[in-house]
This record gives sequence, C-alpha cells and structure tokens, in this order.
Amino acid sequence: MQEEVTSWLDLLNQHPQLQTLIATLGLITLAVLANWLVKHILVRGFYNVLNRMGGAQKKDFGVVKRLSHIVPALIISSTIGIVPGLPEAAVAVVKNVAGGFIILTIALALGAILEIINMLYMRRKNAHLKPIKGYLQVIKIIIYAIASILVVATLIDRSPLILLSGLGAMAAVLMLIFQDTLLSLVASVQISSGDMIRVGDWVEMPQFNADGDVIDIALHTVKIQNWDKTITTIPTKRFISDSFINWRGMQESGGRRIKRSLFIDQHSIHFLSAEELEHLKRFNLMKGYFDNKISELNQWNKEHIQSNEGDSIDSRKLTNIGTFRAYVDFYIRNHPGIHQRGMTLMVRQLSPTSEGLPLEIYCFTNTTAWTEYEGIQSDIFDHLLAIAPEFNLRVYQAPSGSDVRALGQRINAEPQRT
Repeated sequence: MQEEVTSWLDLLNQHPQLQTLIATLGLITLAVLANWLVKHILVRGFYNVLNRMGGAQKKDFGVVKRLSHIVPALIISSTIGIVPGLPEAAVAVVKNVAGGFIILTIALALGAILEIINMLYMRRKNAHLKPIKGYLQVIKIIIYAIASILVVATLIDRSPLILLSGLGAMAAVLMLIFQDTLLSLVASVQISSGDMIRVGDWVEMPQFNADGDVIDIALHTVKIQNWDKTITTIPTKRFISDSFINWRGMQESGGRRIKRSLFIDQHSIHFLSAEELEHLKRFNLMKGYFDNKISELNQWNKEHIQSNEGDSIDSRKLTNIGTFRAYVDFYIRNHPGIHQRGMTLMVRQLSPTSEGLPLEIYCFTNTTAWTEYEGIQSDIFDHLLAIAPEFNLRVYQAPSGSDVRALGQRINAEPQRT
C-alpha cells in the first residue's frame, strides 16, 4: 500500500500539470459539495424552524437560496491560491470573478429582501392608501447601481473610488439616461402625498382608453385593469401631467348618480280636462296632490285674474306635463332603491330641443354596485315609459322605417283624386 502511494506521488511530481488538474477538480468538487450541503441541509433546516415558529411560508423571494451561493464562491476565492501550478494571473482572475459574483449575489438578495418588505407592508389594513413599492424600487435601483460599480471595480482589480471619480463628468449623461426614473419618482411622491390614486380605485383616462380598477402602482407605471379585463399600463408621471377621473368619491359616498332624461313629444302637452283629472286622481302616489294644487291655483287666480268670467284664458291650470313631473317626483321619493337623504333628488325640465322636451331625473341610488345600479335605473325608466300614456303624453322617437312604410301604405290606400 505504501509503495502504491509512493508511486502516485512520484507520478505527480513528474507531471505537475496532473497535480494542477487534480487540485482544480478537488476544489470544484468541494465547492459543489458545499453548495449542496447548504441548500439541502441548512436552507431546509432554516425553513423548518421558521414553519415551526408559525406563519413563515417559503415565499422568501429566493433570499436564502441566493445567499447560499456565497459559500462555494468563498471557498473558491479563499483556496484557489493553494492550487499548485496555476499562474498568478489565473488566480487573480478567479478571485476577482468570485468576488464580483459574491457582490452580485448580495445585491440580488437585498433586492429580494425589499420585495419581502413590500409584501409584509401590503398585509397591513390600510397599506393600499400609502403604497411604498415605488420608493422600494428606487432603493433597489441605488443598490444595483452601487453593486455594478463594485463588481466592475472588483473585476478590474481597481478601487471603486476611481470609477466614482469619473461619474462626475458623466452626471449630465446619467441625468439624461435616468430622467424618466427621476420624473417617475417625483410623480410617485406627489401621488402618495396627495392621495390621488390608490390600488383598487376606479380610474378613467379617456386619452389612454383606460377605464377600470387600479391593480398596481409602481415607480414607472400604473396598471389599470379595464372592465373588459384588458390591462392598460400608464406611465406614473402622466397622472401628474394629464387629467383623469377617480371614482373613489362616488364609491365612498354610498350612492351613484342617475342623470337621464325622458324626451316628451311637445305636441302631446296640454291642459288637463275634467275627465283626465278624474282619471289621474286614482293614483295612490298623487293622493292629496290635486287638492293642494287646485287650491293653490284657485287662490292665485282669485288674486291675480281680474275677470268675471269663470274660466279666463290666462288663468293658471293643471297641465299633463306638470302633473307627470309631480308624479315622477313622488315615484322617485318612494322608490326603495333611491338614496333619500343627504343627496340631491329632483325632477326638472331642460330646454326644449328638436327631439322634444327633456324631463330629467336627477337622483342617487343607495348602492354603488354596477349591476344593481343599472337594474334600479332600468326599473325606474321602464315604469315611467309605460305610465306616460296615462297622462296622454307621448315619448319622442324619430320616425323609423316601419313608420315611413305605414305612412306610404296609408297614402296608397286613400282614393286618388282626379
């Protein structure tokens, strides 16, 4: 056995290249073994301890695994010098590369730690009011910039101060390169301090065809998920320079506005006849209205109309449009889906148009849910459109093709005059 060992030593002494190869393979094997031990024993043990402590899940964004890569790099960097036969230049290159790798690994681990900080912060109840993702991204950029300088300095085996001294002359170039980042940083600060948008807000920016919920606020971009489930990405700085609509106020108020008009055919507007008045008195919502209104009109006519005639042409009378407006007001005020307190509720006439007389309903629902809001609004106008003929009112509608055909058939059916 001793003779075999002696023969191996003699063989190694006679072939120094073989010594270098064996030592290099041994060093690589040691580094791989150390990496395996750290990942499969220390890292798993670390996770088990965290899980036993409660609440620690394995979502650490790769911090521990990245740091585990430092161990083989340290082994190579510290032991490469004892490998026989390696040129000094090769040893220096390996040490520099290992040192740069260690710096890069630490920078990536710090970036992952910032992701953990953001994740823990977003678990807070009111975290969406003051997101810190943009600020953490700025810190991450600074870390990566410093790491880049240190890596380059390590690879070329020079002091990082030499590289930093040259950055003064490159300040203008860097400002040009990072101008978007600087503008985005300023915009993020203004958005956060002014509480302009939050994650979850309904935001509308027509110039970008964006209309939906904010799902992410980052340093450079804000992501909006539109109602058709597409995602629009908008530069953060545009929320400072451009106008946009934030519907948060509506959502927090608890009511959503209804502002829609019925267009009444003006040829159907007239004073109420006695028969029409008796017909409309059957409506439960109008109980007491006619007595009070007729008493008010009679009192006004008595004071202002100087005539012996029982029915003067300029006396005030009930009209079907006025009565219908009163009915709509009563109907809205008794609707269970309408916000009755603290919000504007009115029925008004707008200026007549070529499409008729607009009778506008202006009120707020007692819910902000989109589907419920549309259901309440549709139910109201379904009823009003159906009941308008009871007041002998016609809703305006432009003539359609069937109307023109019906008119043509009527003309053709009439006897032709000779």
